[in-house]
Amino acid sequence: MTARLLLLLAASLLPAALAAQTAPVWQMQDSGSTASLRGIVAVDDSMAWASGTEGTVLRTLDGGQHWRRCATPDAAQDGASLDFRGVQAWDEKTAIAMASGPSDKSRLYKTTDGCASWTLVFANPDKDGFWDAVSIADRKNIRIFGDPVDGKFVIFDTADGGIHWKKEQDAGLQSNESEGAFAASNSSLFALWGDGVSAFGTGSPSGTRIFLECDPCNTKAMWHSVTLSEFPKGKAAGIFSIHARDGRRWIAVGGDYLKPNEAAGTAAYTSDGGLHWKASAKNPHGYRSSVQWWEKEKLWITVGTNGSDLSRDDGRNWQRIDDGNWNALGLPFVVGPHGRIARLVEAGK
Repeated sequence: MTARLLLLLAASLLPAALAAQTAPVWQMQDSGSTASLRGIVAVDDSMAWASGTEGTVLRTLDGGQHWRRCATPDAAQDGASLDFRGVQAWDEKTAIAMASGPSDKSRLYKTTDGCASWTLVFANPDKDGFWDAVSIADRKNIRIFGDPVDGKFVIFDTADGGIHWKKEQDAGLQSNESEGAFAASNSSLFALWGDGVSAFGTGSPSGTRIFLECDPCNTKAMWHSVTLSEFPKGKAAGIFSIHARDGRRWIAVGGDYLKPNEAAGTAAYTSDGGLHWKASAKNPHGYRSSVQWWEKEKLWITVGTNGSDLSRDDGRNWQRIDDGNWNALGLPFVVGPHGRIARLVEAGK
């Protein structure tokens, strides 16, 4: 084959190769709200729920073309002062919303009528507690994760939909001095319920850890921790979000939220279910508060206050998508401050 033919062949293949690597884009939507949004969950491509400050819970049934403001939980009392950092949903009528705050300002509410009304399911019984995240397996099994109380990270579990709650007392939940978790995106805790795996990330001036639930395992404690030197130290630094593609491939993101443009120490990945971690070779371009695997497009998305990035190689390298201000992911949706909501779409659509 002549050199000219080789060049022509390469040129004909180039557009297809570039199209395959074209980054998706965020398509802005009108939330009808000015709240700072930190909770978002997509039931499917059409149905999603979002939550945030000022007692805000939102819902869409048409892919985000229209967002509806839900009734405020406990509106007659102090509901408008609650900060709903987490939301989970089963369908268009049934969802739970978790408020984060000191003591009993951390609460869990449930709706079964499409958010026309809410019922208080559980209020934080710890006067020194603060809830960070909520995860669901089904309509009965729910887990709440919170900052340390009396030297231990807090895990509340229910197996009957919230009628009865059990606080875990495992020795492996012991915290270090000034260690805490982050309620930035309802994703500092994640659970692969079908595999019996849970994990959460922390941060402190002495370093960053990931706690792993080991059930069953041959140790006295069900929980054990792994120190990650890949992330920075500090009161505002650590792991803010963890997500799993499967039982082996996970990604953790974070950094220092007081240094939003600092790229170093913002992402790490594991290929063995959290036992060993490596820092990304090319990091996201700033602090990141949420990360999620997008099964539809077979890639990872991570977001933070200075933009978003994607990875096609399980967290080893990241590519910039935009420079927007974002808090949390519930793909294909993203939310941020001042009522910001967008939907991730393939470029050109």
